[in-house]
Amino acid sequence: MKKYKRVYLEITNICNLNCSFCPKTSREKRYMNIEEFEFIINQIKGYTNYVNLHVMGEPTMHKDLKVFLDIAGKNNLKVNITTNGTLLDDEVADTLLKSDSLNKISVSLHSFEANETNFTLDEYLNKIAVFAKKASETNKIITALRLWNLDFGGVKGQNSLNDKIVSVLEQNFDVKISLEDMIKTNKDFKLAQKTFLQLANKFEWPDISKDMDNEKVFCYGLRNQFAILVDGTVVPCCLDNQGQINLGNIFKTSLKDILNSERAKNIYEGFSNRKAVEDLCKRCQYAQRF
Repeated sequence: MKKYKRVYLEITNICNLNCSFCPKTSREKRYMNIEEFEFIINQIKGYTNYVNLHVMGEPTMHKDLKVFLDIAGKNNLKVNITTNGTLLDDEVADTLLKSDSLNKISVSLHSFEANETNFTLDEYLNKIAVFAKKASETNKIITALRLWNLDFGGVKGQNSLNDKIVSVLEQNFDVKISLEDMIKTNKDFKLAQKTFLQLANKFEWPDISKDMDNEKVFCYGLRNQFAILVDGTVVPCCLDNQGQINLGNIFKTSLKDILNSERAKNIYEGFSNRKAVEDLCKRCQYAQRF
């Protein structure tokens, strides 16, 4: 059985924010239930050691998040979560900090500037900093604070607040941060034990309607990863927000058969030859990084 570095699992495609950089999804809005989650975990546990609760949606909104973390732990799976960070207080924070299965939490700090909010930047960042410090004290949870909003080619990032964000982080963690040095060295900045600030370029999500057709593409989809959407649809990677490269549904077809389907094999072999065979992949700006 092939091992993947990670499997993305979308426990909900519903979000509490409306980020301007997010492509959204027209798929039916729903939450995965406990039975569905447990079924999927039993299917994927032989394929990976890490499950990432992320595709679309905000995972910390899910009322059964604690149950999901417990199920993953009982199946010897480590959990990584990507969040906008707005709910990292009270019950949610307590659930995450007490979990034995949580390995890493990535917070998209660039979410703030991409929204109209009813809270201030200081309120937002201070709450996240409090959580990150508590996570650091556990000495088992990695916290990545992301600013994935740098300009990239013709794509202008929403990053006018980056200096302010850095200033607040410096105060909270008693450090001195140079964004210029981070950009030059292309390295994360360590804020505390297992706590890092990360920078990355903004990218445009793949869009089948884009006027571009680049076959010369390499991607780690179906090589290091695959994703399962909230309705059970299996897709090659976490950027297929509409589920357009539908390889099959895990509730109807065994995962083994889905991953060994002709379409999946063609995608894998195409990337092995640095060639995109799917129209969506030909329109993926993120894949150009590779």
